[in-house]
Amino acid sequence: MARILTVAFIVLLLLAGAAGVFIYSGAYDIGADTPHTRFVSGMLDDLRDHSIARGAGGVAVPRDLNDPRRVAAGAGLYAEMCTGCHLGPGIEPTELSQGLYPQAPELARGDDLSPAEQFWTIKHGVKLSAMPAWGKTHSDDLIWEMVAFIRQMPKLSPDQYKKLVASAPESHEEMMEHGNAH
Repeated sequence: MARILTVAFIVLLLLAGAAGVFIYSGAYDIGADTPHTRFVSGMLDDLRDHSIARGAGGVAVPRDLNDPRRVAAGAGLYAEMCTGCHLGPGIEPTELSQGLYPQAPELARGDDLSPAEQFWTIKHGVKLSAMPAWGKTHSDDLIWEMVAFIRQMPKLSPDQYKKLVASAPESHEEMMEHGNAH
């Protein structure tokens, strides 16, 4: 039994050493213009999906999520803070959105996240994806306004999107005040 444990320890030590050499050699291309291997991409996707689901597990969704005022305020925040990466109805890809890897989801096409998962993602961000943690600078109410809008956006035409954004508070300061008034 002691011999098996010794061999197992040596194998683990060799694997750790090989991993260290691989990491410190810089052999893995970390450039954003070269996609991950299928294995790495799958592993990272699973890690992200399971982490978001776990993090969102205790998040309570507000009853007024579909309130038109909340949706309109969220439209203004989204237009100001999110369109560079996530685009919107009628918005062409930007230099920023084209250079991201992984690509940011085009939220006007919808996604498969629950409202709680969307909230958690916006509040906490996603490491190594360029998705910031907006919860550091924005209240939960403001984040729920963004979620309210994102959930309605796939139903909007480009003209409806423009009108909804135009109906939002005009300045970022007004948006911030509005979100703190809930």
